[in-house]
Amino acid sequence: MSENEKQLITAASCLRSSRMFNYLAVGTTMLSASLFSLGLMIADKKMAFLPMAMSLPPVMIWLAFSIFVYAAIAHHPDPIVRHYTKWAGYRYYAVVGTLVVFANDLAHLPTGWPGVYALMVVTLVPWALYDIWKAGREDWKDIEVEKH
Repeated sequence: MSENEKQLITAASCLRSSRMFNYLAVGTTMLSASLFSLGLMIADKKMAFLPMAMSLPPVMIWLAFSIFVYAAIAHHPDPIVRHYTKWAGYRYYAVVGTLVVFANDLAHLPTGWPGVYALMVVTLVPWALYDIWKAGREDWKDIEVEKH
């Protein structure tokens, strides 16, 4: 293997990488909100914890896994991919971190826990979908990097 071997990173791969964090954040947020709603429908007074027990694992698993996704893409050779990943991470961690701090207080408002989940969906999903759309409108180019 020669020292100057190059590896091609396609434009499609760059686009997919720039969207990955947002796709997974939207997917897990919607899954969590759906599971919460399902839990509300099937829970009775004796199982009031069920909506939370059903809806928190996707958020917690994605929160842990997202760190690896973020770290894997944070040093991508294309600066546009890094830009989209950075802002997707900032957005997701800001929303989830804020809700960790304030969710219990917000749940005491008239909207209760459904209001907390609605707030999470409304603050996260439209902006992430906009970034997914915006990434699709970028002028992606194949790039070559040196193989190590």
